[in-house]
Amino acid sequence: MAKAVQLPSGSWRVRVYDKELGKQVSFTSQLEGKAGKAEAELMAREYQLGKRQRAKKGKTVGECIDEYINLKENILSPTTISSYRKDKKNNLSELCGIPLNELTSTDIQAHMNKLSLTKSAKTVRSAHGLLVSVLHVFAPDMRITTTLPKVQKKIKQLPTVQEVMKAVIGSDIELPCLLAMWCSLRMSEVRGARKSDIKDGVLTIQNTIVTADGENIEKQETKTIESTRQIKLPERIISLINALPKEQVYLTTLSGQALYKRFSRLLEAKGVQHMTFHDLRHMNASVMLALGIPDKYAMERGGWSSPHVMKSVYQHTFTAERQAADDKIDDYFNDILDTVLDTNTD
Repeated sequence: MAKAVQLPSGSWRVRVYDKELGKQVSFTSQLEGKAGKAEAELMAREYQLGKRQRAKKGKTVGECIDEYINLKENILSPTTISSYRKDKKNNLSELCGIPLNELTSTDIQAHMNKLSLTKSAKTVRSAHGLLVSVLHVFAPDMRITTTLPKVQKKIKQLPTVQEVMKAVIGSDIELPCLLAMWCSLRMSEVRGARKSDIKDGVLTIQNTIVTADGENIEKQETKTIESTRQIKLPERIISLINALPKEQVYLTTLSGQALYKRFSRLLEAKGVQHMTFHDLRHMNASVMLALGIPDKYAMERGGWSSPHVMKSVYQHTFTAERQAADDKIDDYFNDILDTVLDTNTD
């Protein structure tokens, strides 16, 4: 920030170089003492701020979105940044060529109305959320009042645990499927889990691998604070891990896309209703609800965010009560596993 200099006359002056004009611009205050110095520096700051704001408003909506993404690139997750880029390309492209200072709330409403004709409410809200975040940075005085479509509640109809267990047992993707269905791991957590993360039969979930813009990105952190957790592995999963090649570092070497495709083909081949790989995690949540697992332990085990979990320090993760919850879940899956194995041998 430019500093004011006191002139022989007693007044204060600040000089700021204006690149566009190619010369120094002076700001002078006739006030005496600190008040004069402060006033001159304030005038200079307001001039510079005004130029920056005018420069921003001269940009197009698309240019502002790009700049916003660049500002957030090292802060937000790679998948979030990737989704921003996709939203710009697929859902906001018609607005991108409009100069920011010409964009109106009516333009935004009209675009969201049009987008709603072909896109889901969730997609429309995601695109609008990005646009609003950009406008808060580059046009903070703009008043935005957009009516958005309501997200409709969808009831997921999943196959039974028995059907899925029977399909995956003995397959080449049994281990990653059980990690998701039995231990409630996300796809990124399954892909990031390493043998070195296991000690005394307990898996510490602290590493993830995601794919963004076609590139595999490994992060030494999980999705949220609560997602960094520990899971006691059942014997079946431990035996599968022990059977992996000695030199294999990760519990699975498959990409997310390859794992999803194999899972889909496996279900189809076994005549099991289609579901996504992430639905295995939903299945685990349903199992814990059906078994009456207390919310505290269900949230810890699954790594879901809640006010209760955020206040937790995690030092009591393996109390007797949590151990009982883990045992109850393991007993449930082990009973199904025994039935499936008996059926396969008949």
